[in-house]
Amino acid sequence: MTTSQSDPLIQILSPKEGGSERPNTPAISVDSLVKNYGDRRALDHVTFDVHRAEIFCLLGPNGGGKSTLFRILSTLMLPDEGKATIVGCNVVTAAASVRARIGVVFQSPSLDSKLTVRENLLCGGALYGLQGTELKQRMHDAVKAVQLEERLNDRVESLSGGLQRRTEIAKCLLIRPEVLLLDEPSTGLDPAARLDLWAALETLRREREVTILCTTHFMEEAARADRVGIISAGKFVAMGTPKELIDTLGGDVLSLSVHQGPDSLAQQINQRYGTSSTVVEGEIRIEHPKAYELAARIAGDFPGEIIGLRIARPTLEDVFIARTGKFFGEQT
Repeated sequence: MTTSQSDPLIQILSPKEGGSERPNTPAISVDSLVKNYGDRRALDHVTFDVHRAEIFCLLGPNGGGKSTLFRILSTLMLPDEGKATIVGCNVVTAAASVRARIGVVFQSPSLDSKLTVRENLLCGGALYGLQGTELKQRMHDAVKAVQLEERLNDRVESLSGGLQRRTEIAKCLLIRPEVLLLDEPSTGLDPAARLDLWAALETLRREREVTILCTTHFMEEAARADRVGIISAGKFVAMGTPKELIDTLGGDVLSLSVHQGPDSLAQQINQRYGTSSTVVEGEIRIEHPKAYELAARIAGDFPGEIIGLRIARPTLEDVFIARTGKFFGEQT
């Protein structure tokens, strides 16, 4: 039996061609999601939208809630409260429609390492009900999108971690998804492989207008996204473009190590200079537009109390610290 483009299954797998696209709706809309594990609240009324053809990063430490949110969006888990939609389809009441419109790459590999790239794609396509000319064309488009044309006959076990990740993405692209969900896609990859993977994602967004949401705990990865949602202890603590978030700090970050009594010294510094310093793990941190001048004044005004200082351009980690009062990786 052959499957043609007029087959109902193929029409489900090609929502854009079926005319069901709703261009005025967000690609992903999350409204006050709550998820509890017994007495622990993993998601606490999380609300955000992801625009179409946008790369959006959920940035947070392990245990912050991003994997729970990912599972709900990929229809693997039900929320306790709230609502989430993907291209207008409710992830709970219209889960089948959502699954037809998304590609999902989980942290755990889903490839058969003993098969070639081509064989993995053929198996994946068969599971989607694709075959014949239609499958061949979609495989061609998918491997071209992630630049795997020269690797089709290579066994997956012979590929680098980055190429294996790209193979998993290619398998997802067989259904021509409108939204691609990736859970910690760079875990285990070396820096060069991460760069290659992100170049492939940016090409997908630019040339195919695929909306991409990924979870990550890598700051440099989140800095490449169009927008970032920083999540901690189940709550969004900040959201915006990387530049917008960093600009909220208002200057460079001055970090002071002291002999003793950081809380007392921080209070004195705030009173004398009108700053808003905070103490994180015994270190005084101050965001200031003239951090170098301030550092010289503090060193002169409090001789013998400062045992070390450093000044650095702010990063997304500094945004996290400013919003939570904790270093990235700490959880309550």
